[in-house]
This record gives sequence, C-alpha cells and structure tokens, in this order.
Amino acid sequence: MGKARGARREREAADAVSEQVDGGLAQLIPDRERARAWTLLIDGAPQSHVDLDDPAYLSFEYQRRLGHVVDLAAPPGKPLHAVHLGGGAFTLARYVAATRPRSTQQVVERDAALVQLVRRELPLETGARIRVRSADAREGLAKVPEGWADLVVADVFSGARTPAHLTSTEFLDEVRRVLRPGGILAANLADGPPLAHLRGQIATAAARFGELALIADPAVLRGKRFGNAVLVASDLPLPIAELTRRAASDPHPGRVEHGRALTDFTGGAPPVTDVGAVASPAPPPSVFR
Repeated sequence: MGKARGARREREAADAVSEQVDGGLAQLIPDRERARAWTLLIDGAPQSHVDLDDPAYLSFEYQRRLGHVVDLAAPPGKPLHAVHLGGGAFTLARYVAATRPRSTQQVVERDAALVQLVRRELPLETGARIRVRSADAREGLAKVPEGWADLVVADVFSGARTPAHLTSTEFLDEVRRVLRPGGILAANLADGPPLAHLRGQIATAAARFGELALIADPAVLRGKRFGNAVLVASDLPLPIAELTRRAASDPHPGRVEHGRALTDFTGGAPPVTDVGAVASPAPPPSVFR
C-alpha cells in the first residue's frame, strides 16, 4: 500500500505545474478522480479547485457555500452582474458562467503572474463574459460603476491571510457603492479560536448592511478549530431557510446563523475601520497537512 501511494505521488508530481508568481510558489496539482480537474496551491496553501469539464462542480467546502449564495441571488438561470475580488483559478466566476449563462463578470486579482498562469493552463471557456483585471482588490473595486453589481464575492488572501484594508467599514462602503439596491455581498472569512477576527467582521458588516447571515462548520463557530466561514450581507431579507437547507445537506454540513443569534455571537465587538484594521490571523500549520 505504501509503495502504491508513493507511486501515485510521483505521478502527481510529474504532471503538476509549478511556477513562481507574485504571491509565492503556485502549483497546479491534477485531481486523480476527475480527468481535467486541478487544485491550485500557493506556497502549499490550497486556493482553488477547478474542473474544466464540469465548472459547476465545487470541491472546496467554502466554495460550495459561496455557490449556494450564487444559486439564491436571483431566479434560476437569470444572468448576473458579478464582481469577484480575488481570482485564484476563477472557480466561482466559472461557476456563475456555467449556471447562469450570459452573466457579465469582473474578476480583480492582484497577482498578474498568477492570472497569466491560470489563463494559460486552465483557460476560460470561449465566450465567457469574464473580464480579469490585475489590480489590488480595493483599487479594482473603485473602477466598477456605481450600482453595477448584483453580487460581490470577496475571497482575497495574501499568504493565507485577508489583507487589513479589506476588513474595514470603508471597504464595505465601496462594496455598497458598487452593489445595486438589494445586491448581495458574499465574503469568505477564515479564523480560529478565540474568533476575534470573525466577530469583528460580523460587527463591521452589521454597521453597513441591514441583513446578515453566516454559514460555517459548527466546530468553527464554537471556536474548536480554524476554518472558513461565509458571510452574506444585503439590504433586503436573505433566503435564510433555503441557505440553511443547502448548508445542512452539504457533504460537510454547515450551520447558518442570523438575526439575534448572530448579533449575540459578536460579543459586542466594535466595527473595524481603516485606522485600526489588521490582517486576518494566519492559519496554524496543521490546517494544510
């Protein structure tokens, strides 16, 4: 059995694509269970999974949860105007294009070398209405017209941490400017015990949006382990019941918190502003083992 595993690792290493990009060492590792699927790692940290034959397939737990938000952002099949802050391998942009044809999307990814690598090795579908801009997320967002977006997906990590300037009320002011009335923000957050970053991000979103929901593994919410949580925000009521049903039926079931329970979860944490903003905490080394 050990020899078989070793041979498999050798084949994967031979097929993998490795290249230095602005953010570190990028690796595209083939998925042995799916013919044209790949996982993108940056300095060993998994960033994205893409199946070129089935872009509607979402492998990562947090990306499935973002996919639920995409599915419920509008009636099935209706095209969206979507902005993706953080590109990775363009997994969510591909998902929107596959599930909502004729959508118009903008991806903002600071790492120009990574964009070139992904475009070359994992090309977008011909005709996909996806524009990719190499820029800082906040600077790129400033170039999006007011009220243009139905959906903003924030999934920006630098060295496995969300940069400080993307955690503040001032950043959310720019998100609100870009969103149409009733538009939705879906943000991928990462934190572990004592969950100070997550509590602060919920309080920050509550200072700018009237309706919030949080989707996460119950163990993460209890502060038992480091992990991802998807924060959903809008000015209109969110589809809580359907989000709850979908999260609960995932391979790794998630829990949805909202309303008073989510307010209580913040523990009185104050909103984050640019002056006091800090990057999200680094995950412990064991997370990627």
